[in-house]
Amino acid sequence: MPFVTTKDRTEIFYKDWGQGQPIVFHHGWPLSSDDWDAQMLFFLQHGYRVIAHDRRGHGRSTQTSGGHDMDTYAADAAAVVEHLDLRDAVHIGHSTGGGEVARYVARHGKGRVAKAVLVSAVPPLMLKTDSNPEGTPIDVFDGLRAQLAANRSQFFRDVPLPFYGFNRPGVKVIDGVVDNWWRQGMMGGANAHYQGIKAFSETDQTEDLKAIDVPTLVMQGDDDQIVPYKDAVLLQAKLIKNATLKVYPGFPHGMLTTHADVINPDLLAFIKG
Repeated sequence: MPFVTTKDRTEIFYKDWGQGQPIVFHHGWPLSSDDWDAQMLFFLQHGYRVIAHDRRGHGRSTQTSGGHDMDTYAADAAAVVEHLDLRDAVHIGHSTGGGEVARYVARHGKGRVAKAVLVSAVPPLMLKTDSNPEGTPIDVFDGLRAQLAANRSQFFRDVPLPFYGFNRPGVKVIDGVVDNWWRQGMMGGANAHYQGIKAFSETDQTEDLKAIDVPTLVMQGDDDQIVPYKDAVLLQAKLIKNATLKVYPGFPHGMLTTHADVINPDLLAFIKG
């Protein structure tokens, strides 16, 4: 299997399929590059080169004791990009992966990035603070940590229900989607997932968003139960210089999976535009 070895000797697993302009996919917590199957196959069939990696401590990458922070996530992504010498790339990040994209583009992407896409992404800041009064209280994230530590396997059965909106009246649970979420989560390390909660909830990325200078699509469903859209995509659109905003009525956090038939063509139109 293909791996990149980082400066601290962490092995980052990646997939690299096809030819053409590269599209780099950055997955959410606590998943893996497998979460991008629907997008990677779609863009591969449309003539693009598609790349996705497993974040450290996730999927097939090394289960490290440290480095579970946005700075290291972005540096690991940069190591993959530099190893493959990717240029004119489009970077697409979902949820925590959107934070990774924002920091990567702001700090490492100059001269290599053509466009960026943030999907249901965590920036600028999830945590409720005096300067971010619409954020999510720390008690919520403490609760996530407690549930993960107590029974990670059961926790990873429960989270996909609000993640995909399967807890909404009249919405049918797709067992294969829930099973695949659980499978990806349990491939990774409990320590990485536990520390990752702080990374995705408490990292203030306001300055990252202001530093992005490439055309950027920001997209989210207004029924996102994981990352409230008013404190995410609406602020992203204000902070990024050249942003295109798309809000999808009724779509959940995991809309890349549940509504790939809508999202994929919109991504393609933005990349081609």
